[in-house]
Amino acid sequence: MFRSENDAKKMTGSRETIRAPNVELLRVTYELETLMFPSNRKMIKSLSLEASGNDRFPVIDVTRCTSSGELQFRNPTLEELKFVYAFMRAISLVHPLLQADKEGGPNWTKLISFGPFIETVDIQWPPEMARGHELVAVTISHPPGQAYEEKISSTASSTPTKYAEPPDEVTFMDIRVNSNSSSRHCAMCEKEVNGDQSLCCGRCRAVVYCTSLCQKQHWKESHKSMCGLYKAMMEREEELVMKIFMFPCSAAQPCKWLESLGIHQKGMWRRKCSCYSHCPFGLLPVKGGLWDSWGGLDDEEYPGDLPFHNQLRDGISSPILLSGWSEYYNLRSLPLSSPVADILSHPLTVYHILTALSINTKNLLLKGKEVILHYLGPEGEMDWMPAFSEISHLLNGLGNIQIIMVGPEVPTNLSGTTSGISSRVRVNLVRGVYQEEATYLPSPHVIVALNCALDRYSSWGGALDLIKAIGVPAFFTEQSEILCANAKQVLRGAGLHITHPVTPNPFRSPVKNHDSSTNLPSYSNGFVLGVNA
Repeated sequence: MFRSENDAKKMTGSRETIRAPNVELLRVTYELETLMFPSNRKMIKSLSLEASGNDRFPVIDVTRCTSSGELQFRNPTLEELKFVYAFMRAISLVHPLLQADKEGGPNWTKLISFGPFIETVDIQWPPEMARGHELVAVTISHPPGQAYEEKISSTASSTPTKYAEPPDEVTFMDIRVNSNSSSRHCAMCEKEVNGDQSLCCGRCRAVVYCTSLCQKQHWKESHKSMCGLYKAMMEREEELVMKIFMFPCSAAQPCKWLESLGIHQKGMWRRKCSCYSHCPFGLLPVKGGLWDSWGGLDDEEYPGDLPFHNQLRDGISSPILLSGWSEYYNLRSLPLSSPVADILSHPLTVYHILTALSINTKNLLLKGKEVILHYLGPEGEMDWMPAFSEISHLLNGLGNIQIIMVGPEVPTNLSGTTSGISSRVRVNLVRGVYQEEATYLPSPHVIVALNCALDRYSSWGGALDLIKAIGVPAFFTEQSEILCANAKQVLRGAGLHITHPVTPNPFRSPVKNHDSSTNLPSYSNGFVLGVNA
């Protein structure tokens, strides 16, 4: 690691490092553990660098080339160690967000070119380094000097960008809302207004009003400070749309959307509108097999209860690692006209967290071991057990998952029951609030809450306090970026640190949700973020 971009240019050759006089660089080498200073041993191990064999461990030092061409070595100072620590922890968090630029380099080279990138994450110092400040903000950028832009980045897999403050004076425009919904609600007075007669903010086009009077009043009271943020979120709308699908992906009126697909009030789809809201979660009447559960879709339109074929790595069976819906639909030979992604978003988001975002659980599954997951606040997913069985097929014969669903919506007569949805995945249901029930549950490897709306329920306070005390990684999904922004405030207020920045979830539902008073892009499990104590 170099101190500056200039140092890197001086010492980087086409095939090897150039010995530039009087330039220092930090390096990590592998030596016997006995050569490590005791004061540095714990810190270095916490970097999660892999050991090389049974007796070789990473050692950090500083090397310098003299003017005569000789090499000199010294131990790093505390500040240099802190730099290495902060950088390596940060790069491990943001590395999955880098996007390969296939056009950015010559085809003959093995080097990978990356697109422009910038992200800031909070890193917590270990006790050995803490000096009054527990956290340090680390910004990783590529290429060096890349700055935050007011415009949106080119891919939906990038994180939410910075936004510009709106000007002090704004010209109000009456922008008519193109809406398929029968009615909207004014963000200011909450009055119901016909969709065709509603107005929206002329700058961000995100907030709905009944009249220009309410628009101006809302601007003065609160919207002025949020308009720039909403504008940035609205500009991402096109990037978040999943254009690969060939069924209607907008559900302004859920019943009509389901009717258009021929699945209204059928099977698991009954939880996608309010027609069965009188029936407690987990207790929808079940008629028969998988065909009925998927609402009578044609056999080729839903995943069968069958293993994936020819999915071996180096001749060995191991969990299937997925990048997104396109790959999954291809592996299952599903037509892109099938709407099953709307329900499968829940189980495949869980699987994505276990195999892509949480390194610990991924390693456990690859070793064939069991992962215990605490799933907080289940509702409609308790009626989607046939969809959750798809996780067992994705495990592909290796590892086991115990999902413990805990929440106040679990019916009393289901609490304490176990659903062995497959030989490798079982689901336990527990009624109650998490902070009161966790003592009686097996310790988790990871905690998950989907579409959690952290800022809307006071009961999350006790659960987050417990998550901090347990010290286990936790991942949350929210439907929109504004909910993510609010969730980050709640999490930081609880003393939790954002270790996985807000990113669009590759397994979000492709079906856009509609809020009555805003036009902000919203999808079930739309965005994911992670924390640790």
